[in-house]
Amino acid sequence: MTSAAHTDSAAAHLGSALPPAVDPCALSLNENPLPPLPAVRAALVDFIGAANRYPEFLPTQLRKLVADHACVAEENVALGPGASGMAMRVLQTAATPGERIVLSKPTFEGYPAFAQMAGLTPVGVPLDNYGYLDLTAMAQAAKDARVVVICRPHNPTGTLETIADVERLLADVPADTIVLLDEAYIEFVAPQQRIDVPRLIERFPNVIVLRTFSKAYGLAGLRIGYALAAPELAGLLWSMQVPFGISAGCTLAVAASYQAEAQLEQRIAHIVAERGYLRTRLRASGVYTTDSHANFVYLPAAGRPWSEIFADSGLRVRNYADGAVRITVGSRSSTQMVLSAVEQTLNAPADSPRGQTPPAAHNRRGPQPVGPAATRWPAPDRG
Repeated sequence: MTSAAHTDSAAAHLGSALPPAVDPCALSLNENPLPPLPAVRAALVDFIGAANRYPEFLPTQLRKLVADHACVAEENVALGPGASGMAMRVLQTAATPGERIVLSKPTFEGYPAFAQMAGLTPVGVPLDNYGYLDLTAMAQAAKDARVVVICRPHNPTGTLETIADVERLLADVPADTIVLLDEAYIEFVAPQQRIDVPRLIERFPNVIVLRTFSKAYGLAGLRIGYALAAPELAGLLWSMQVPFGISAGCTLAVAASYQAEAQLEQRIAHIVAERGYLRTRLRASGVYTTDSHANFVYLPAAGRPWSEIFADSGLRVRNYADGAVRITVGSRSSTQMVLSAVEQTLNAPADSPRGQTPPAAHNRRGPQPVGPAATRWPAPDRG
């Protein structure tokens, strides 16, 4: 390739490597719909000026920042490239190929892939008919498993197990079974429904809590995640930190995010309000969703696949093989496009392809059944 061709190739990549920060159609990855906070952007600009310098050998400054914010000791913290990177490290360091890992079905699609890469045998436990984890069945399956994964809120349904139910499962799981408590979306949960993590990891030393800066903090492109655990497990994960593996820009971005926490809370409140608006409008149209506590809504499979309904909408949503769909909560413009796609289908002639919508559950308050149960069973009172 000639020098000119190299230059043209580089120019082409410069134009395509970065996705747009604001994209109302990007509703498949549960990203924050807004660009980073102004203070974070300013910090990253400062970082670029020193990008010729290596970061810390080990990210001790970032570790202290996270520990202070989480109200734990530094020895309780390990860091990695997103919650996904931390999950992969847990499976590679604390489990042996051939051992079993208990996963809900469906779950975050990364976990089956991580299990395969780590050589673990997945044991799938279906969700109940309302999109909640079957914690009793998961605890039973954990009796001869090395790892159990609990997502709270759950991905993809957004449902939230009660604190009491989670602690009951932890009490039933063998002490040498690691429980991965994935809290990737915890910032979207009402404060009174969040677990006291410092107390939890002190009481249950086999629990590893995973969190990320990719969702509520809007830093998905920086890949910053962390684990909170008792000193023995956290120390094991910290011992596998890659030297120079976390950019100084990540530390600056986290520090700036913590300093601008009031603005961050405003953004989170806006997303939570938009989630409520979207669910209310969908329910008013006869379309039901699970009781999501995350930054997305989940429309269970029932009748015609939702992928067909959104196929011509221009929206990028997360479709599932059984016909369900997960939709990230975006801007009001995004919400209007979602509602338009649904309402166009509802208003189409009954005998046209667009008019054949998935049947709705009965009009009632509370969480709705998932899958075939959506038209059969009343919704439970989850408290």
